[in-house]
Amino acid sequence: MPQMAPLNWVSLFVYFILIFLIFNVSIYFIHLYQPNKMDTKVYTKKINWKW
Repeated sequence: MPQMAPLNWVSLFVYFILIFLIFNVSIYFIHLYQPNKMDTKVYTKKINWKW
């Protein structure tokens, strides 16, 4: 039935968008970032104010 074709396209569009979103969210949360453990020291310069 040609009258039902737009509904079919919309349902397929929603279906693929949901699969795309689930795929991207799963990749985002599965990826484990392991930073390099480098010893970085923050040097603060102490200033003696003499008024």
